[in-house]
Amino acid sequence: MKRKGIILAGGTGSRLWPITKPVCKQLLPVFNKPMIYYPLSTLLLTGIRDILLVTTPESENSFQDLLGDGSKFGINLTYRVQTEPKGIAEAFIIAKDFINNNPCALILGDNIFYGSGFTELLKQKSSMLDQTVLFASYVNDPENFGICEFNDQDMPIRIIEKPKEFISNWAITGLYFYDKNVADIAKTLSPSPRGELEISELNQIYLENKNIDVYKFSRGDAWLDVGTNDNLLKASQFVKMVEEIQGLKIGCPEEIAWRMGYISNQDLERLISEYKEVDYANYLKSILKDA
Repeated sequence: MKRKGIILAGGTGSRLWPITKPVCKQLLPVFNKPMIYYPLSTLLLTGIRDILLVTTPESENSFQDLLGDGSKFGINLTYRVQTEPKGIAEAFIIAKDFINNNPCALILGDNIFYGSGFTELLKQKSSMLDQTVLFASYVNDPENFGICEFNDQDMPIRIIEKPKEFISNWAITGLYFYDKNVADIAKTLSPSPRGELEISELNQIYLENKNIDVYKFSRGDAWLDVGTNDNLLKASQFVKMVEEIQGLKIGCPEEIAWRMGYISNQDLERLISEYKEVDYANYLKSILKDA
């Protein structure tokens, strides 16, 4: 039994209007790559190779033009449509036949993760096939997120979506590992007052069933929720700064697929030839030359 992956790249992107009027948010650039490359890279680093991308009817063809069937990354990539935004948890209902009683990971298409030892952490947590794993990050504006409350033993005791009263500063990020039952549990949810199937309610059910692990990111870990104009700019600046300092790229699925052994040297060379003589291609050439 292998974990499958879901990328949710739907919604209207209304917080970014008018930028997202003609284009899906997850196709916008974050520095030198399309936004969707970053969550895709996270799933690749986890070792997940069977991935479903859930998007809008208007954007499906654009994602297919960019990513194809995933074979160029050595993975299987398929698509489903979310006709209107009805909540994050609806992704599991849409993906029920894809999940097919396998454990799965869900990542939001506008979330970027970065940190030392992050790959090892992903692989470790993903191997917990019968347990739900969530990742929490400290925020200064908890009223804007799904928030987890912990007891004195640092155990999670409550998860609430955008709490009106303060319970903690620990936000649940847009990366979730679930067991094989998640689609069935999602179908039991009722729409919230805002008309959505809330992911926080789903997580609360797992919490009440005592089948959940909430990992707190440390100071060296970065979580970027790229849903506003300010955060889009900050994310691009962050990626640019790290890449220029380290000389290595963040969220480069071609490199990850090659280093993970999903594609060969010849496969990478073919991808390089598609990009001609741009900086992105030159970077891929450099890592291939140094191998």
